[in-house]
Amino acid sequence: MAPTVEPASATPMPPLPPPSPPHFIIVPLIAQGHTIPMVDFARLLADRGARASLVVTPLNGARLRGVAEHAGRAKLPLEIVELPFPTDVDGLPQGIENFDQVTDNTHFVPLFASLQKLAGPLEAYLRALAPRPSCIVSDWCNPWTAGVARSLGIPRLFFHGPSCFYSLCDLNAIDHGLHDRTSAAGDEQEKFVVPGMPVHVEVTRATAPGFLKEPRWAALRSECLEAMRTADGAVVNTFVDLEDQFVACYEAALGKPVWALGPFCLSNRDADAIASRGNKLGVQQSAVTAWLDSKRTASVVYVSFGSLARKLPKLLFEVGHGLEDSGRPFLWAVKEAEVAAPEVREWLEALEARTAGRGLVVRGWAPQLAVLSHRAVGGFVTHCGWNSLLESVAHGVPVVTWPHFADQFVNERLAVDVLGVGVPVGVRAPVTIFDDENVPVTRRDIVRAVSALMDEGEEAEDRRRRANEYEEKARMAMEKGGSSYENLTELIESFRQSRAVEANRKQSR
Repeated sequence: MAPTVEPASATPMPPLPPPSPPHFIIVPLIAQGHTIPMVDFARLLADRGARASLVVTPLNGARLRGVAEHAGRAKLPLEIVELPFPTDVDGLPQGIENFDQVTDNTHFVPLFASLQKLAGPLEAYLRALAPRPSCIVSDWCNPWTAGVARSLGIPRLFFHGPSCFYSLCDLNAIDHGLHDRTSAAGDEQEKFVVPGMPVHVEVTRATAPGFLKEPRWAALRSECLEAMRTADGAVVNTFVDLEDQFVACYEAALGKPVWALGPFCLSNRDADAIASRGNKLGVQQSAVTAWLDSKRTASVVYVSFGSLARKLPKLLFEVGHGLEDSGRPFLWAVKEAEVAAPEVREWLEALEARTAGRGLVVRGWAPQLAVLSHRAVGGFVTHCGWNSLLESVAHGVPVVTWPHFADQFVNERLAVDVLGVGVPVGVRAPVTIFDDENVPVTRRDIVRAVSALMDEGEEAEDRRRRANEYEEKARMAMEKGGSSYENLTELIESFRQSRAVEANRKQSR
């Protein structure tokens, strides 16, 4: 009888190692209002164990040195990657690498053209990485990243900086033909209803939604829209309890996931991060805090118009006199470029002397998060950039709305008509960044709006109550179990799982 032969047992496959954390490549637009929230997003990812690489140019990398140092001390997987800035673009002066350095409206087109030339260096950097990154997250205004992602087979999400309310208005205006009608010549104050919105939204021809609407931007706008429609999803800096119906409708209109992960500003938890957000730690921080400490709770009006808009002397004087005539304590951030002329400096010094103790003027960068989170601040005169508006809401501070351009007029409608936390100053038409001389805002308008915001009447109390409710909801959204926290968990895990599938596929070959 032949001996029984036991079948050879199959050699067991070694267990798969745990997948490495997903790696996100983050490509902000080189403008402070776009870079700051994407830096906060990178920090959120790194705090949760994902690897985040911020791709910038050398000058912008220098501005983020504090972010890199903080990440190093905290042992967070966050890095700054610098790509060389193109220097051979006609019409762009040497040394300009950020939109806040622009001093002439003619510089914007060549600055965008220079960004297109970063596609090659970015692709070379990504090809050298092993393993390949899990995802590229690029600003809506950086459509050149779409070709890089497609060439390397890397998923891509776009980050859109405005409110979901604005983004939905803009998309509906395009898809329903409103954009074409408002772009045609006609009465600038003719009114239009934005179609497809879950609430009634009325705009004028002058304030209709749409980035890059001028004819000179037609090619870039087309590229941005194409990159938006071919992306795998969107990341937005908002939270469900603030914009629930607009997030849902935007996701449906896009036909792809929309990840509501904000307010990103609440990722800044330590004092240094709050004080230095968007800049190196300000030497003015201690003086600003000491001044605010001396003021009654919710008594101070904070005034800032963002990093781009610059007020010419005529309107600067109206702002200053309006704040003086309001009788309220105020903290006013003015840009160095706005007070460069000797006569303006002289006027500002006289204003400071007349309002000594009641008013504080900060020249240059102001620590906005530290200001808005201080108990003494009770109102904010803002340009309605979404970062500023969301930061104000997230800290329970109602606003005077003074929009200038881009998404700001639609954001104003959200603050005033939908959220009920704003008082309009009365601006009805946009301005260019360096020309607001003809804006019909007077000191009387500022006194009226500030008084309405800060008084003790029923409407003002209702605005404060609403702002406080949104502050609480914002904090809950970012805490464990909150909507934004759980959305971020889902985003990270979706790319962790895709990386695990890829690793399994390679091992089985």
